[in-house]
Amino acid sequence: MCLLKESTSLLFQPPRKVYLRDHIFMKRRYLLLTVMILMFPSLQASEPADGIVTGGIIYTLPEWFKSSFLKFEDEIDEAKQEGKHVIAFLHLDECPYCARMLEENFIEGDSKEFMENNFDVIGVDVRGALEVTWIDGETYTERELADHLKAIATPTIIFLDLDGRKVLQLNGYRDPRAFRYALDYVQGKQYSKVSFSDYLNAQEKPVVYALRAHPQLQNASYFSGYDKPLAILFESQHCAECDRFHEKTLNHPDVLAALKGFLFVRFDTESDQKIVDLDGHITTAKQWVKDLGLTFRPSIVLFNSGKELFRADGILYHHHLSEALTYVERGYAEYESIDEFKEAYREALMSSGRNIDFSE
Repeated sequence: MCLLKESTSLLFQPPRKVYLRDHIFMKRRYLLLTVMILMFPSLQASEPADGIVTGGIIYTLPEWFKSSFLKFEDEIDEAKQEGKHVIAFLHLDECPYCARMLEENFIEGDSKEFMENNFDVIGVDVRGALEVTWIDGETYTERELADHLKAIATPTIIFLDLDGRKVLQLNGYRDPRAFRYALDYVQGKQYSKVSFSDYLNAQEKPVVYALRAHPQLQNASYFSGYDKPLAILFESQHCAECDRFHEKTLNHPDVLAALKGFLFVRFDTESDQKIVDLDGHITTAKQWVKDLGLTFRPSIVLFNSGKELFRADGILYHHHLSEALTYVERGYAEYESIDEFKEAYREALMSSGRNIDFSE
């Protein structure tokens, strides 16, 4: 999933504040670059050429998506007359996760016809400036709506029922089988009976994965009072994406380097293994993932100073994971938000001559 990056305008601020902010930003950038050189010794090459951004994928939304004036109350009324639910597909230009999910689910795949018959799908550009009248009656720009919905990753998929209530939100990529569970849950109106997490747990799912070893995984189950960087990976034997995640992401050199500062632990989400969580509560792996509200495997949750600072309830490619690990280990204490950190981190990377690769 593409993690969104916010930028803050300096227009109309007094010159002294602009200078002070720039000074702080440059100081933080210098500290960040120093940290990165320690993590990635290859950055020490003298006077490198600026890096570039690669890995974006140009895509277009499918023709069968509904052409909309983005007045969702009207769209819901029209869909209701046909017995359809509405899906808001929040996407970002050149987002590789959006492109992959569109290709596998909305352009090809076994669920395409099912969606055309049972859902009106409306695209919303998370960087867009078009006005949207949302289900709360308020008017937002597309970008403001993404902020309002806490759409921290793309794609974000919002399911609305026939009366215009949000009944499910998926943050990030879903493989075709995982996405079909969400479609069936909403189309069958199961949201009126059971949570999506409980619905998933009740489904018969094929065994497709055996938990893999990783050189940096450690055994731990007692986390009460733990205040150092902690990465928890949640997987299960039904995880269609876990093998790929290990091959392409967890074993990428940048991720291996960034994980060195973490206690890295993996739990089977179907296990009754006893755990003491960071608040000192006795629980199990199965219950902990339910309490966290995670509905996709693999999921990874990052903690530091005894609190959760980042989660990916959807697949991550190597750059986004190494970036998140760096933020949680060191950057969160220096930057007010992960968005501000990412801006500095990516600029420091490219200034050092490294490319930013958003691909797998």
